[in-house]
Amino acid sequence: MPASPSTARAINDRLALRLLQEEGPLTAGQLKQLTGLSRPTVADLVERLTEAGLISVVGESGEQRRGPNARLYGIVADRAYLAALDVRTEGVTVVVADLLGTELARASVLVADDAGTGPAVEQAVSLVERAGKEAGADRLHTVVIGAPGLIDPATGELRDSTGLPEWHRRLAAALGERLPARVLVENETNLAALAEQRDGAARDRDTFVLLWLGLGTGAAVVLDGTLRRGASGGTGEIGFLPVPGTTTLPSATDCEGGFHSLGAAAAIDSLAREYGLTAPAPAGHEPYAATLVRAAAEAATSRPPAVGPDAPTDGSPAAPADAQARFLDALADRLAIGAASVVAVLDPGCVVLGGEVGQAGGEVLAARVEARLAALSPLPTEVRPSALGGAAVLRGALLMARDTAQDELFTPPPR
Repeated sequence: MPASPSTARAINDRLALRLLQEEGPLTAGQLKQLTGLSRPTVADLVERLTEAGLISVVGESGEQRRGPNARLYGIVADRAYLAALDVRTEGVTVVVADLLGTELARASVLVADDAGTGPAVEQAVSLVERAGKEAGADRLHTVVIGAPGLIDPATGELRDSTGLPEWHRRLAAALGERLPARVLVENETNLAALAEQRDGAARDRDTFVLLWLGLGTGAAVVLDGTLRRGASGGTGEIGFLPVPGTTTLPSATDCEGGFHSLGAAAAIDSLAREYGLTAPAPAGHEPYAATLVRAAAEAATSRPPAVGPDAPTDGSPAAPADAQARFLDALADRLAIGAASVVAVLDPGCVVLGGEVGQAGGEVLAARVEARLAALSPLPTEVRPSALGGAAVLRGALLMARDTAQDELFTPPPR
């Protein structure tokens, strides 16, 4: 069934606007070439989008050219302002950007463990308000919160989850009351996967799994280009996955004994101590585990572990580089257990080691995990390190905010 004229116009408008966002300012002729639309259709959509205040003339193409065909059209970036929040147990980071995704302001606040729910919520809301003011945003159009925990697919709200502060659940409602903006909440790992797919390690993949490795563990599943959340929003709660190598089993209220006990930051810290490894205190909010893994990966890159006749056989202590390589081997063994379970069920073809730890391990850790997966599973699976690390949550939240705003703004009313 052919699309109605109004539907066809909306499709063409969105296509043109996406190109302007991805490619930058374009002439009508370039839009015609990139979209494959006729010259009259392009002229019509340019007029329509200009009248709607979505695009404007930002210059001309070529010094010698003049006339309508030489005009460069670009998106009106300040048509909407967006905010992205990365909510962690210990605090909040917010970024405010325009419709093109240009960062205008960034701010963070630490929330004390003993802060009450009300004061913690007020700290976070005030942070967003200050960042908006610093960015010169008279109002925010869309705010996206990236938070740990399950998102109820029916309500879009963060579900009550044992171990997470109550202020996490109250933040979205408080922002909605104080700001004239649309406020959305999404699981942090899902947002990281969105960012890795658009701008990071999975740009060429429609199907992949992101294995989140940070203070906690998680997974995000993207199949055929679509993020899968599950019936209750719990797709990817790999921390609760029962695995060998732990002393107990997880429960409905506690992931201790699951994959969390092998791959979370505290477990990696403990593993490093077994190999006598330490590292300088990390800068900023990076988990100490990521610093340990980065140091080990750099050492393994500069000096491969001793093997063959040169390897110590008398029980003498291993050289530091050997200890770091063995630590990475042991960590890869652990990560491959969780990854193999996901691969056996989903066959994604690609696993991205995300979060701060995944990025810190780089190709060195990814190659080790890939080799172990090849031994554990008959399903060919490429393992890649995160390109964005912990920053993927904010980037994903900003992308989601931009997409949401565009869905509303990039559909001009019918003429």
